[in-house]
Amino acid sequence: MADQTSEQREDAVESFKRAIEEAVRTIAEEPELTVSFGTEASGASGNQVRLPQLTTETNAEGVLNVRGEADAIALRIAHHDDQVHAGHQPTGSQARPIYEALETARVESLGSLQMKGVAANLRARLEKQCGERGYGEMTSRDDAPLAEAVGLMVRERILGEKPPASARAMVDTWRPWIEEKAGKRLDEMKDLVEDQEGFAEITLDLIRDLDLGDELGEQSEEQQESEDNEMGEGENSSDNEEQQEAEGQTTEQMEAGQEDEEGETIELDADDMPDETEAEDMADGDMPWRNPDTAPGSPNDPPYKVFTAQFDETIAAEDLCDTEELTRLRAYLDQQLRALQGVVARLANRLQRRLLAQQNRSWDFDLEEGVLDAARLSRVLTDPLHPLSFKMEQDTEFRDTVVTLLLDNSGSMRGRPITVAAMCADILARTLERCAVKVEILGFTTRAWKGGASREEWLAAGKPPKPGRLNDLRHIIYKGADAPWRRARRNLGLMMREGLLKENIDGEALLWAHNRLMARPEQRRILMVISDGAPVDDSTLSVNSGNYLERHLRETISYIENKSPVELLAIGIGHDVTRYYKRAVTIVDAEQLGGAMTDQLAEMFEDESMARGPRRKREGKGHAPAGHSPRKTSLQSIKAATRP
Repeated sequence: MADQTSEQREDAVESFKRAIEEAVRTIAEEPELTVSFGTEASGASGNQVRLPQLTTETNAEGVLNVRGEADAIALRIAHHDDQVHAGHQPTGSQARPIYEALETARVESLGSLQMKGVAANLRARLEKQCGERGYGEMTSRDDAPLAEAVGLMVRERILGEKPPASARAMVDTWRPWIEEKAGKRLDEMKDLVEDQEGFAEITLDLIRDLDLGDELGEQSEEQQESEDNEMGEGENSSDNEEQQEAEGQTTEQMEAGQEDEEGETIELDADDMPDETEAEDMADGDMPWRNPDTAPGSPNDPPYKVFTAQFDETIAAEDLCDTEELTRLRAYLDQQLRALQGVVARLANRLQRRLLAQQNRSWDFDLEEGVLDAARLSRVLTDPLHPLSFKMEQDTEFRDTVVTLLLDNSGSMRGRPITVAAMCADILARTLERCAVKVEILGFTTRAWKGGASREEWLAAGKPPKPGRLNDLRHIIYKGADAPWRRARRNLGLMMREGLLKENIDGEALLWAHNRLMARPEQRRILMVISDGAPVDDSTLSVNSGNYLERHLRETISYIENKSPVELLAIGIGHDVTRYYKRAVTIVDAEQLGGAMTDQLAEMFEDESMARGPRRKREGKGHAPAGHSPRKTSLQSIKAATRP
């Protein structure tokens, strides 16, 4: 009877899976879709749809979650056009999550309006997600994500339903401000729910209403004209000189100008003139490892500077929240990563095997115990009184090596990217630790959106021009190089904390991580940067040139790559970082991060292994017998000799 009950349950599960498969194909209007159930993350790729595993042990809540995931994916396939979406997508770290959240709200609201059953499934799924993310405990804007609040308010407008009970506290922290800024725009969205193009355009208008227009990646006519002029100067300098002579200059320009050798008058802005100290730094071309304020700059640009570092902080992860919350966040991270744990763990094991296979090996000879040295058995015949000789193989660790993983903790990493980054860092730290390679895990963001205390001080000072970096840095130490993984494991859960991820100033973060590596005693230092975009800080870019942070990042990278002993490599998630870093790889999906990290690290160790291959010999007490070199060393020597 028990077996019969078990069989009936299994039949019921299979019937339920078939029903979900048919529902997905019907809602998506794609009869050729293939639906699978497993431990991998839910999603769609081509004609493949992945859903959470269903077993006879799945409870009612799990069933509702699978239904909701299936409906959400099917609606995305049916009502979302990737090309239209990409054509309007903003670039800013705050604007992009809002744009994504509102498109998701549009698609799922459209399905909820058309089908009551779908509406119930999506509502249950949304309630579960909000509860897991702790939205009910967020009573401050510093913690509450703006994008999620706007998305839930758009659903409320379209469907006429209040946000889930577990998210109302989070939405209420933002509601008065959003209503004041963009209330009318929210009302207009209901009429465009079936028009993705029109909805995307009004979403950009809403982002402007929220004072985030500078994150849309648009250029004003003046900026475009300025760029065109700069390009024209490089290509047609002689024509420009003739045009300047023809146009002439005003009397005020002549008075403020300076004559050159040919008698022409050139206008100079006093703010652009470097003082003696800055001129010496620019001429010297070297960048002190310990001072980000004096990073090298082009002679044509003002050097990078910081308005105030008074409010910056470098802080350990455990100091940002209490132990109980860290434990909860780590548990949430583990729950999210179950689907990917096995995949990345296999990659890490492969990396470990490759690293251990490259370790130098040496032998100690003439020992009193160990493995019998067969090559010296002849001594027993020639001198019976001579004792047997033993040998013992010894593993030599890699040349002292430390690896720093520098993780972008900006708002655009929210969701799947930061989750996968945390998990990959976690597993790689364990793997490298087993291979006697020390690992440091760092993160970088800002303490506030739009400037924080630094901007307030700048305003109080009367808004002096060209203030330089104008936000409060937050550099986080998740795991120190000397800290064992088991002690730092819980800290990585902090990345799951809502409100932590804000803006990113990559250049200074890179210098900070580099300087920490330079203080290490290890002979070899590797710095791996994981980011999903260019540096973005609204406060800084609003009062400096548009490429201010990006230029500093390029200068910092150039210095490390050309003048520092630190080996630098980068991985971009959905963003081409190869235009910044010489050694870099770009991945399209966060799911590829584990493979990219392991491959890049393995390649770096293999490069050193092959470079040192011809010099690898068996060393030990006494002399190794001729012809007794290990096969591994011979293969490495061949590889090194044939390497271009």
